[in-house]
Amino acid sequence: MAERQQTTSSPSVVPIRSLAERHRERIGVHLRALDPQDRYLRFGYAASDEQVQRYVDQLDFERDEIFGIFNRKLELIAMAHLAFLHTREAGPGAEFGVSVSKPARGRGFGARLFERAVMHARNEGVELMFIHALSENTAMIKIARNAGATLERAGGETEAYLRLPPATLDTRMSELFEEQLAQTDYRLKVQARNFLDFLASVQEIRRGVGDARRKSGA
Repeated sequence: MAERQQTTSSPSVVPIRSLAERHRERIGVHLRALDPQDRYLRFGYAASDEQVQRYVDQLDFERDEIFGIFNRKLELIAMAHLAFLHTREAGPGAEFGVSVSKPARGRGFGARLFERAVMHARNEGVELMFIHALSENTAMIKIARNAGATLERAGGETEAYLRLPPATLDTRMSELFEEQLAQTDYRLKVQARNFLDFLASVQEIRRGVGDARRKSGA
């Protein structure tokens, strides 16, 4: 995870939506904007632009679940990757990874994305959540510890394991509500952005007309 600063308590409502194939380019923009240290924490190595893009290109939106948080400019400022897997020893499982843009730090987005991922994992029948992080990634380790995960440290790396309870009617309804809320929020942001772009074009036309009038009257 690339969120190094200590976060405050999670906001009560943070629109988090599922991402799809059409968001692949924005995911790439978000990840490539991470500085070298943040890339190191997110991927576990000093990922180059080419390696980051290879990761983005290989995202499987049919198999896995990717969540995102957008700002008012429709920029992806935080995202989480929930990669599903099946282990013979532990049954259905999923691995969690997250990144938060530097300007969006300190708002609890990493913790909220983890909560959202846990809820979705439970609804999909996942029994065990895995987190693999560098031991120096204290923000990610704190999120795992606060969730009650078992931590095992081996040198510079830490593995976290969180046993998930079965899904309930509440978790299923909560996920439907949160996804609907996030999609509505996104549509409103798109409408607001389009309106602002329209106003900007009108102002540009007015400036052009004004300049033309001044020149003709000179």
